[in-house]
Amino acid sequence: MRTLRPQLASLLLLGMALAQRQVAVQEGPLYRTEGSHVTLWCKVSGYQGPTEQNFQWSIYLPSAPEREVQIVSTIDPSFPYAIYTQRVHSRGIYVERVQGDAVLLHITELQDRDAGEYECHTPNTDERYFGSYSAKMNLVVIPDSLRVTAVPQTLNKVERDSLELKCEVSKSTAQHSHVSIAWYRQRGSEMPVEIISLSRDFVLRAGSAYAQRQATGDVRLDKVGETTSKLTIYNLHPSDQGEFYCEAAEWIQDPDKSWYAMTRKRSQGAIVNVQATDKEFSVRLETEKRTYIVGEPVEFRCILEAQNVPDRYFSISWAFNSSLIASLGPNAVPVLNNEFAQREALGQLKVAKESDNVFVLKIYRLRLEDSGKYNCRVTEREKTVTGDFIDKESKRPKNIPIAVLPLKAGFAVTAISRTPGVTYNESFDLQCIIKPHYPSWVPVSVTWRFQPAGSTEFHDLVTFTRDGGVQWGDRYAGFRTRTAIEKAESSNNVRLSISRASDTEAGKYQCVAELWRKNYNSSWTRLADRTSNLLEIRVLRPVTKLQVSKSKRSITLVENRPIPLNCSVKSQTSPDSHFAVLWYVHKPSDADGKLILKTTHSSAFEYGTYAEEEGLRGRLQFERSASGGLFSLTVQRAEVRDSGSYYCHVEEWLLSPNHAWYKLAEEVSGRTEVTVKQPDNRLQVNQTHKNITVLENQWVTLECLVSSRTSPSSQLSVEWYVWRPGHPEKEVVARLSRQSTLRYGDLVMLGDLRSRLHLESPSPGLYLLSIQNATVRDSGAYNCRVEEWLLDPSDRWYKRAEDLSGLITLTVKQPDPTLQVDTATANLTVQEKESFPLDCSILSRSSPESYFAVTWYNLRAKEAGGHVEEGTAEEEEEEREAVLSVGPDAIFSPEAGRWEGRLRFQRLSAVLFRLTVLQAGGADTGNYSCRVEEWLADPNGVWYRLAEEESGMVAVHVQDAGSTLQSVICSNDALFYFVFFYPFPIFGILIITILLVRFKSRNSSKNSEGKNGVPLLWIKEPHLNYSPTCLEPPVLSIHPGTID
Repeated sequence: MRTLRPQLASLLLLGMALAQRQVAVQEGPLYRTEGSHVTLWCKVSGYQGPTEQNFQWSIYLPSAPEREVQIVSTIDPSFPYAIYTQRVHSRGIYVERVQGDAVLLHITELQDRDAGEYECHTPNTDERYFGSYSAKMNLVVIPDSLRVTAVPQTLNKVERDSLELKCEVSKSTAQHSHVSIAWYRQRGSEMPVEIISLSRDFVLRAGSAYAQRQATGDVRLDKVGETTSKLTIYNLHPSDQGEFYCEAAEWIQDPDKSWYAMTRKRSQGAIVNVQATDKEFSVRLETEKRTYIVGEPVEFRCILEAQNVPDRYFSISWAFNSSLIASLGPNAVPVLNNEFAQREALGQLKVAKESDNVFVLKIYRLRLEDSGKYNCRVTEREKTVTGDFIDKESKRPKNIPIAVLPLKAGFAVTAISRTPGVTYNESFDLQCIIKPHYPSWVPVSVTWRFQPAGSTEFHDLVTFTRDGGVQWGDRYAGFRTRTAIEKAESSNNVRLSISRASDTEAGKYQCVAELWRKNYNSSWTRLADRTSNLLEIRVLRPVTKLQVSKSKRSITLVENRPIPLNCSVKSQTSPDSHFAVLWYVHKPSDADGKLILKTTHSSAFEYGTYAEEEGLRGRLQFERSASGGLFSLTVQRAEVRDSGSYYCHVEEWLLSPNHAWYKLAEEVSGRTEVTVKQPDNRLQVNQTHKNITVLENQWVTLECLVSSRTSPSSQLSVEWYVWRPGHPEKEVVARLSRQSTLRYGDLVMLGDLRSRLHLESPSPGLYLLSIQNATVRDSGAYNCRVEEWLLDPSDRWYKRAEDLSGLITLTVKQPDPTLQVDTATANLTVQEKESFPLDCSILSRSSPESYFAVTWYNLRAKEAGGHVEEGTAEEEEEEREAVLSVGPDAIFSPEAGRWEGRLRFQRLSAVLFRLTVLQAGGADTGNYSCRVEEWLADPNGVWYRLAEEESGMVAVHVQDAGSTLQSVICSNDALFYFVFFYPFPIFGILIITILLVRFKSRNSSKNSEGKNGVPLLWIKEPHLNYSPTCLEPPVLSIHPGTID
């Protein structure tokens, strides 16, 4: 058994993994009729926790098959929904617990709305969820269509007439069902009597009261139509009268192949009266004799002679000297008057119905005042339909007188024996003779008394009581097994025979006789008593021949080995001798030996004080050889403190004639010196040092191997330790006790490591510690400490040795980053108002479990804020703008102002992300890139960033929707200066030239024109409207002057 303990420990560590909860419910669908009482069973198996499980019933109605409606619970009174609360509180719906893990759901009055799918659920009591916790079945409610009708009527029949009654049974159930029909007869409040029935399997069967008449053809049940059956009874008896009705039941077969009575109904009754034909009867009274002695019994028999007595009703009354003693009605229950009722209660008188036509009055002990005349009267009674009785004719026979004579007292008692002196195991007889001889019914008691040898007091041995019983005395109950006592039938002489005499029967004997009389009030009066002469019996005992071996020996052995001790009987007094053997041990520190074990002559075991104090009871094994003279005691699983000197003490016992054992002699054996040593320590644990490196989230198994042990029956406890980097002291990880109890280390120190540990022992001596989903914090140096425990002979475990394993250095590291993003550059030209995609492709990832955060950036050129020194060109730098950011949890960043409503994100695959810019404009021109961050979850579910990479640039150029003159000019610097800048100076020079020419010509003609009073023409400077945004062409405006 102990060699299986490591495997049992492994099974216990697995947490009863094979136990699986299973909930079973009654198989459906079940069809039940509206208004009937319905029960649904549910039971659970394979669970853990308390033996009394809780249950919750719910229903899914056809109108809402996905919605659960709670009905009733064994644990929560508030569980029912409102539509079921009233019915549950009024016990219209309740749960009956059949046993701790099985219940019945009762619906006392089924309603149409109760149809649906019922679910039985058991709340979890297991350490973890494993198995099924609910089961469902369908209940279909159908209308009650069973109809049972019969014509209510009253029929008056004469004995031997025939009776015909009809019953119509119909149903309209759509499901396949069977119908059973039965006819019953009932009288008043009596139980109905089954007449005949047709079962659902079409088997015709008569009730016990009508079985014989059905066999002879007097009772029939016939089908006379599609729905009508007819009951026929030929040769009616008076006992057939009563109310007749038929009862029908509709049966349906459930999915488990059993039949169920959905509904049961009965018809209205027909009252049938049967008049008997022959009514004549006669009565006679009988007794054994007319003269009796006080104490004798007497019996009067009242005999009724009539036809069809079982079918008729009679009442009987008994009278003494014209005074009523008792009466019996048709129900045969006696009613006694006054004093006779008291005597009947004391068992002195009896009034009874012996058969249908014989009635008895019996007085067990006559008194002097019982002399007189006795008679009986018989009255016939008729029973009406209502159950009442009417007296008819009454008759009585002639009186019978009896005389009761008193008993005469006066007698003598003598005790005799033919064997006053006997040897051991012989038999002897004693006789008690009483004169004169009294009849057997005279109450005489005889008591044999006994005075043991060496005693001065007599005690009652056995008594023949006045009522004929035998009563043994309390002091000498052993006499009963070897003593025969008898009383002569013709007299009151009593013989006492004692077989196989022993010294316990030696002594003086005498007998005492007493004459008694029983009074009318049930008290007893002792009329006389006599004591016999004394008889002395002498008995001798046998001589012993007991001899026990006196040889000595020495034994040296290792602890936990058996100590064999022998005790040999060389000779005995009788082949029937039994022996009591007492085993002792003597220690050097003790003056006397201490009792270990005593085996009595009857092979009973009694443990001594030494066995109790040292806990030897479970380690002692006693044997006796078939020959009967060799006894051996084995002390199993010896320990050091069992060392000492052992010997036995033998008692010889013989069986006395009264089957009582007595000790005849005793002897002591030679001694056996025993020395016990402890076993050598052989415990060894593998000392090999190991280094293990694993990635985070992987499983790692650490091994602790016991290469040898002191004993195959020893038990091992294993304790795992860890030295973590940065922690000065070692920490206890887990401990597996020798009883296979698993305990973890300190919860604060271990943190979440405790929930990820798995300890098992796949084979004896091999212990594996598995860490699930290893984390970096699990890194450290692990080792195990093994303790070996041995069982001492007192079934106490002690630690014999311990050993440490080699260190296992565990390194847990995070995976190496291998993230790679596509860094290729690209150019993209799109038309204004069109869309352009920006793809972000991941070429490789560090782990298939990783998640990504992606951010797209726009890089565009901007002018520097000032000048470094004169003559240097303006410096340009790139402005980086985040367009959109998508986190590893798929949460989007808010869109920037100019990007709002124009971005569309797509994840085309696990490693390809696309951002599409809608309604492109000129401001969208620039360089774009994406940055990818790779995130991983550690075993505790905490996310950390493992790596990040940035893609290559995508240069995007957005063109105008069409090439207009304005757009062409504005897009080319040389053309812009040619059209809008160079013409103005040229045009200005041309105007000045024109003005100068005109001015000169005016001066030349001023004399003639001025003189004539003609005003000069003034020309104003031309005005140029210039749009620096280049959205409109320059406008040259020339404003004309006025004529003075």
